[in-house]
Amino acid sequence: MFAIIAGIVLVGFTVVACMPSFLNWGADIISFLKGAAPVASAFVGLIAFFIGFADIKDKKEAKKEEIARQAEELAAKKADKAD
Repeated sequence: MFAIIAGIVLVGFTVVACMPSFLNWGADIISFLKGAAPVASAFVGLIAFFIGFADIKDKKEAKKEEIARQAEELAAKKADKAD
């Protein structure tokens, strides 16, 4: 409940800060966003790269496990036929 109230208060403050009649921070906020956009873009790009790399590793591991499972099933079938 506290998180919801805090979120509403922070969003409300953001709206008030951008309004020209109260704090008049609109131009400063735009300048900050212009400067922060490349940094945020680089950060998101790095995160996406690491997630993609981890996904590729997971797929390779899953493929190895699938091959091992199929080999075990094949060995079990051969053992059943031998009996």
